[in-house]
Amino acid sequence: MNLPTNKSVCTLPIAVFDSGVGGLSILRAIVKRLPHEALLYVADNAYLPYGARSQHEIQQRLQTITAHLLTRGIKALVLACNTATAAAIDPLREGFPELIVVGVEPAIKPACTLTRSGVVGVLATEHTVASARFQRLIEQHAHGATVIAQGCPGWVEFVETGNPDPHAAEDCVRPQIETLLTAGADVLVLGCTHYPSLEPAIRAVAGPHVTLIETGAPVARQLHRLLEEKDLLAQHTQPSLEFFTTAPGKAEVFGHLLGEKVSLKILAI
Repeated sequence: MNLPTNKSVCTLPIAVFDSGVGGLSILRAIVKRLPHEALLYVADNAYLPYGARSQHEIQQRLQTITAHLLTRGIKALVLACNTATAAAIDPLREGFPELIVVGVEPAIKPACTLTRSGVVGVLATEHTVASARFQRLIEQHAHGATVIAQGCPGWVEFVETGNPDPHAAEDCVRPQIETLLTAGADVLVLGCTHYPSLEPAIRAVAGPHVTLIETGAPVARQLHRLLEEKDLLAQHTQPSLEFFTTAPGKAEVFGHLLGEKVSLKILAI
């Protein structure tokens, strides 16, 4: 499928995709890095949570959504979802070679350079932890550090509720954080884009001497670099931001996480 030719590709929007609201942490970094770009945020609420889906199901779903977005007109796709990246980024790049596709992976390499104890904890969905792509990251970048992958069932669902109670958030994250602290971890990698929304609770439980690492800024830098390489950066255009969901979503949750009112449009896929 070819990109639309009826208008300059530079003016086409960038699609930022996640299963729900987690990718808003990546969206914020992209807006900060690329303030002149048109952006579409797409939440696949109809299939949430992706951690409960098979790899084949996620791949098929991403193929369908990407094809639809290309018919609307996009110049790049950011998979602002660690689970979707692990399951589907390679088939997407093969199936849509004309499209810039940027994924999100747990920041194991910088974490292993920062650890003092030699133990790094990675907080992720169970699907990400079990993926071959994740295991390759550990093999390539551990460099002698011990990397402990910790699945976090229920975290994504908690963020999606938009519950503002800090005590409830701390109760949600405490078991997994304490497990990693007991194992000696002094660096924690937020290996799911939903988890930065829980950062205050994670910090409260982990304490001030534990370093937290997330991936919003590196993803935005990589997107910027690829757009610049292909001469696709927006030039003198009015930025825009639209929000889509594949099932009725809670606009107030989006608004709470972004700090502004959000209007959600239904994307029937």
